[in-house]
Amino acid sequence: MSNGDLQGAAGLPPVTERLRLRRLTMADVDALVELDSDPEVMRFLTGGVATPMATVRDEQLPKLLAQYDRHPGLGRWAALDPETGGFLGWFALDPSADGTEAELGYRLRRSTWGRGLATEGSRALVRYAFGTVGVRRVWAETMTVNDRSRRVMAKAGLRYLRTFHLQWDDPIPGTEHGEVEYELRAEEWAAAAQEWPAARRAR
Repeated sequence: MSNGDLQGAAGLPPVTERLRLRRLTMADVDALVELDSDPEVMRFLTGGVATPMATVRDEQLPKLLAQYDRHPGLGRWAALDPETGGFLGWFALDPSADGTEAELGYRLRRSTWGRGLATEGSRALVRYAFGTVGVRRVWAETMTVNDRSRRVMAKAGLRYLRTFHLQWDDPIPGTEHGEVEYELRAEEWAAAAQEWPAARRAR
């Protein structure tokens, strides 16, 4: 059994060339707080405002840890450098209430940006979501003005679905342009997976 197969059997996405994913633990509080303290990382989420340690420790992380048992195979995972073991950020397939759909997400240290890691990890999660977990839909949302994340969604195979507007008590710059939703459904993924080998044979 390969390393990737072992990961899948353990309810973890497979490793990629430059990423290893593992379950989050309470020991990750400091790393998560540090990640959220970078104003550029949080620019399109909170307008650059950091997440308080108490929120991460007492609210967010316990909720994420509980998802592992509630929806096996889905959730949020720490992303590590496979060579050094250093914390790079996280990737997610956050489950819907019934676990049949998953929201693709990621948050990476600014020092990793521009290396294609977000796309590499997102593509691996999409394959894992459909091929191993068997969800019916993977979707993702971001601000309309977040061009970087929109490119990652498209490169991961998701297609633009809609633009919508939400009401915020404390809107951040760019909110006036709305949010966008991208998606990929199981039947679309299966069709694309069948077309890829045929396209390679035709070369």
